[in-house]
Amino acid sequence: MPLKPRRPVPSDIEIAQEADLRPILEMADKLGLTIDDLDLYGKYKAKVHLDVLEKFADRPQGKYVDVTAITPTPLGEGKSTTMVGLTQAMGTVLGKNVMCCIRQPSMGPTFNIKGGAAGGGYSQVIPMEDFNLHLTGDIHAITVSHNLVAAALDTRLYHESRQSDEALQRRGVTRIDIDPATITWNRVVDICDRSLREIQVGFNDDKLRDGSPSPVFPRKTGFDITVASEFMAILALTTGLRDLRERMGRVVVGMDKKGNPVNLEKLGIAGAVTVLMKDAIMPTLMQTLEGQPAFVHAGPFANIAHGNSSIIADQIALKLADYVITESGFGADIGMEKFFNIKCRYSGLIPNAVVLVATVRALKMHGGGPKVSPGAPLDKAYTEENLELLEAGLPNLGVHIKNALRFGIPVVVAVNGFKDDTPAEMEMVREYALSQGAEDSVVSTHWADGGQGAAALAEAVVAACEKPSKFEFLYPLDWSIKKKIETISTEIYGADGVSYEPLAEEQIATYEKAGFGNLPICMAKTHLSLSHDPLLKGVPTGFTVPVREVRASVGAGFIYPLIGKMSTMPGLATHAAFMDIDIDLETGKITGLF
Repeated sequence: MPLKPRRPVPSDIEIAQEADLRPILEMADKLGLTIDDLDLYGKYKAKVHLDVLEKFADRPQGKYVDVTAITPTPLGEGKSTTMVGLTQAMGTVLGKNVMCCIRQPSMGPTFNIKGGAAGGGYSQVIPMEDFNLHLTGDIHAITVSHNLVAAALDTRLYHESRQSDEALQRRGVTRIDIDPATITWNRVVDICDRSLREIQVGFNDDKLRDGSPSPVFPRKTGFDITVASEFMAILALTTGLRDLRERMGRVVVGMDKKGNPVNLEKLGIAGAVTVLMKDAIMPTLMQTLEGQPAFVHAGPFANIAHGNSSIIADQIALKLADYVITESGFGADIGMEKFFNIKCRYSGLIPNAVVLVATVRALKMHGGGPKVSPGAPLDKAYTEENLELLEAGLPNLGVHIKNALRFGIPVVVAVNGFKDDTPAEMEMVREYALSQGAEDSVVSTHWADGGQGAAALAEAVVAACEKPSKFEFLYPLDWSIKKKIETISTEIYGADGVSYEPLAEEQIATYEKAGFGNLPICMAKTHLSLSHDPLLKGVPTGFTVPVREVRASVGAGFIYPLIGKMSTMPGLATHAAFMDIDIDLETGKITGLF
């Protein structure tokens, strides 16, 4: 049913709680699914069995659309909201059989500054409380699986330091001889906690109170946020249970004292963690505010992982719907580049169109506007018309259009309209996008108006999906690690070149010697600039990309260079979102979640 938006627009949670929720069995029936294809999680969400791919194998594949964005402000530019609004417009306004595939949010940002990730305003996936909190437990499954590996590693160090080869073998264990200094496997928790970035485990008295040896092996380690776990990246890139088991076995956690990789197969834990993840590989079926089906699955950290929802969700959706809308994390220089060069390689799926989200606010920032900070009021430069400032920032949009076109896919620019944007400003963005080769450029007001506000965008995307394309990867896998890094840096970021710290040089040599050199590259860099430096806005030039460290996610299937300072465990803000979240004891409704 079409929405009836209120003015002023209420909070996200008010809109979501006023929505007309359809039973999930009704949503499934709309897709041709039965209760036998589902594991129900209450009335409004369900996991979908992977064998529906066989059930609908003869169905034609739908059209595939990736939503990405220009370099964002720290506030984000509305990719998820645009994706949901576009889905609603295609379904409600154009009458298309459409689905969206969206990532599950981490509860770290949900309880911090960013808030939830179900979309916003009148373009949301609901029930938004379930979406933003525990959902169906996938993140918890990843947390316990990941930490089981950490415990197994420390346990192996302990037992191997105290027992002979013969004693180990009597217990069915073969010595690995792990070098503690090479262990790269931290522990994880899905909250923002900067105090856990660096910790020491196993420091204790040499003996317990009863005089027996202490069951510890002291070493320094740390915590990452759960969505930064390699297991989350694997969840997003796996294509089924057999593939999941193989990927788990390949995960490298360190080196032995002879310099050979130690993986989870050697550690004897690959089967156990696969068991813990077996239900997590099924995508969760939910719905938009206007009744279109939505898959929610995986939530990899978009800086150090590829930042896209799962291959499995996309594969199933493309058999169930005529149009499937998904999104890539952060700007097109990160999420879209990884979508094409990593996700598309493993899925074999090629999108028919790219939707590039742009905002007047972000382009003004790239034109030299004042700093934009979460929780702080916007400067008047962003709330009043300023065509000169906007024009100065437009080249950032131009770079992202050209980067998308570099892959041979038609591009539609969605100008995500905010309340303070003037018609002249939005028209300037629209005209510039067309001049840079966009197939179309459309102003969209889906946040305030739902599907009706994205109707023109939906028509443009449908038209773009019919255009010819000539997709090609940015690089072949048989190039050296350095050549692939340098190609991304110069071709996508616009760098003059790349420099490598001695540690990075050593790691690259080690990985190539170990046979990992043919993996795609997943650059871990800031999302706030095309460059490595978050302070360099617009279209930076004359910079060199510094690679300080290079790590291997062999199970997920990529090499990730760390560019500049990258944190895998965020910290909480002074006034974090959790301070406003509570429950109404009379009605049981959650309040303050946004």
